[in-house]
Amino acid sequence: MRICKFALRFKITTNMSNFIEKTEKATSNITTAYLISEANQIPSGIFSKAEITYIKKLNEQEEQTSFSFNRLTHWEYALILPEKTDAHNAEKCRKEGDSFASCINKIKSEAVILNGEGMNPLSVMAFAEGMALGNYQFLKYKTGKDALKKANRLKKIKIISKKITSKEIDTLNILIDAVYKTRDMVNEPVAYLNAEKLAETADIMCSAVGAKVEVMNKQKIEALRMGGLLAVNRGSIDPPTFTVIEWKPATAKNKKPFVFVGKGIVYDTGGINIKGYPHMDTMKCDMSGGATVAGLMYAIAKAKLPVYAVGLIPATDNRPCGNAYVPGDVITMHSGLKVEVLNSDAEGRMILADALSYAKKYKPELVIDLATLTGAAHAAIGNYALVAMGSRYKNFMDEVKTSGNNVYERIVEFPMWDEYKDLIKSDVADIKNTGGRYAGAITAGKFLECFTDYPWIHFDIAGPAFTESRDSYRGQGGTGFGLRLLFDFLKRQLKK
Repeated sequence: MRICKFALRFKITTNMSNFIEKTEKATSNITTAYLISEANQIPSGIFSKAEITYIKKLNEQEEQTSFSFNRLTHWEYALILPEKTDAHNAEKCRKEGDSFASCINKIKSEAVILNGEGMNPLSVMAFAEGMALGNYQFLKYKTGKDALKKANRLKKIKIISKKITSKEIDTLNILIDAVYKTRDMVNEPVAYLNAEKLAETADIMCSAVGAKVEVMNKQKIEALRMGGLLAVNRGSIDPPTFTVIEWKPATAKNKKPFVFVGKGIVYDTGGINIKGYPHMDTMKCDMSGGATVAGLMYAIAKAKLPVYAVGLIPATDNRPCGNAYVPGDVITMHSGLKVEVLNSDAEGRMILADALSYAKKYKPELVIDLATLTGAAHAAIGNYALVAMGSRYKNFMDEVKTSGNNVYERIVEFPMWDEYKDLIKSDVADIKNTGGRYAGAITAGKFLECFTDYPWIHFDIAGPAFTESRDSYRGQGGTGFGLRLLFDFLKRQLKK
């Protein structure tokens, strides 16, 4: 059952479908960067003897790796990058790419050629990825001269490399486009992107690339008895939504689906347990998990990966208005479990629990949920990684860790010992929705575990999902953290 379409469509601020392209040769008067692994590889036909001597001297004496030369009609750069292809050096290349994109925008160039003929192709691709991701901006609400002044000029990256295929570039473009769309959703204020708009955006985006999308309205959610989602929604004047995105091509290599569940709290005041200043300032980002799942399903379908995958996004805002749920309430969940509410600000687990219970119908190969769930996870490891935990996941935890290292969206696994479940025992119901002051990220995970009976991994992305200051190619604001990780994970599963 679909919700009716709104008259005002969601505007994707940037289309990155063809941002990067392959080219066979350099074009005159276009800014070009020559990517090399050491100063001795500088092309003599491009740079003069004096320039080459200058580059070698500064590289040797001061370890300088970036050199620029103004040719009046264009610029030429010599950039020395790490040659090794391990994850750490690939990340260095991404960060160098982000820095270089800033240089290109400062000179107001709309296009740049990356000549990587003499460079490892993985380093070239990582560099281009960093450029493209770092070029992201959210300027929808900037107007007039201020918008023009701040807008990046870079629109096209052209790669010269016989070792890089057009298909590899197409896949990278899809991934970058998906990250941009995810960031756009996270950066939208709730005044625009409420639960219905989040669902509509996911519907339009994923349907356009061939995925099957169903958006369930409040009446359908009530019929499914999703007590957690309905309870959190009670304080809002906007209805909740539950979005199901399915990609099941005839070529799918797995019979049982990979299911991805994303927390869609479009704004979190904390409810009756209202947050204090400044903890509410960035709470438009509390739907980052839902946005990431939508972006991931878009990327899977657009890339036509031969994988059966399902995305589930329960969505609402959490407000202290009207008949808002309160501490002391006992909520009957979709699974039938009864939950004693002790903190209305522990709302994310309430809506995720219903979605995890719903996921049982698919008899999944693996379920991974993504949520900006706890401040405890953020406090424990900062913005540098996500916290993961789970059960019955066989070798899948090692697999997602490998993918996390590959794309530098790293994972720190927390324990899920049985003793932690004692902290969520309730005197009046089956369980309670918070385990107290200590081990908050883990007790949230133990709560979610109660609604699973399949291989399951929980990603707490509270730290890296949103940055208040610029963080290299991850930008400022929504980052889309987790999307590149899971896309890499699925591609690697398909190779087995």
